[in-house]
Amino acid sequence: MAAGVVVAFWMVSILFVLMPGADWAYAITAGLRYRSVVPAVSGMLLGHLAMTAAVAAGVAAVVAQSPVVLAVLSTVGAAYLMWLGVGMLTGPSVIQEGEPGGADSWTRQTVKGVGVSGLNPKVFLLLLALLPQFTDPAGPWPLAAQIVMLGVVHVITCAVVYLGVGAGAKRVLRARPAAATIVSRVSGVVMLALGTVLVIDQVLH
Repeated sequence: MAAGVVVAFWMVSILFVLMPGADWAYAITAGLRYRSVVPAVSGMLLGHLAMTAAVAAGVAAVVAQSPVVLAVLSTVGAAYLMWLGVGMLTGPSVIQEGEPGGADSWTRQTVKGVGVSGLNPKVFLLLLALLPQFTDPAGPWPLAAQIVMLGVVHVITCAVVYLGVGAGAKRVLRARPAAATIVSRVSGVVMLALGTVLVIDQVLH
C-alpha cells in the first residue's frame, strides 16, 4: 500500500481513538482497579481486531444490511455497556492490591475488554464505513489485505492511547482518592449514557 494512504488513514484513526468513549472509560477503570491495565487493553484490542476481520471478510457489510441482526447487536452492546456502567457506579473507585476484585483474573479483564469494543455497534459501523474508503480495489494488494493492514495501524494506535490512558489513571488518580472517585463515577455515567443512546437509537429507527 502507498505510504501516503496509510498516513492519511492513521490521521483519521487517531482522531477517532482520541475521542473519549467506552474504551477510555474501561481503560481508566482498569487503571484504578487492577494491578495492570494490559489485560483490559488487550481485550479491547482483540475486539477491534475482530471488527477489522469482519470488515475484511465481508461479514460486516452483510450484518449492516440486516436490520434484525444489527438491532440484536446494538441491544446486546447497549445492555453490556449499561451493566459495566452500573458496576463502575456501585463498586469501589479504587481497589487496592490484595482486596477482593483487585486480583480479578486476567482472563476476566480481557473478556470484559473484548465486550467493550467488540459489542459496540458504533465501533463496528465506524470501521465498516472508514476502512474501505482508504483501499484501492485496483491496487497490487488484495482488498482484504489492505483492510487488515489499515486495521493493524488502527489497533496499534488504540494500544498506545489506551495503555497511556490506563497507566495515567493508575499513576495520577490512585494517590488522589477524591479525584479517583469522581473519575470512576464519570466513567460509569459515560457507559450508562452510551448504552442509553444505543437503546434510543434503536427505538427511533
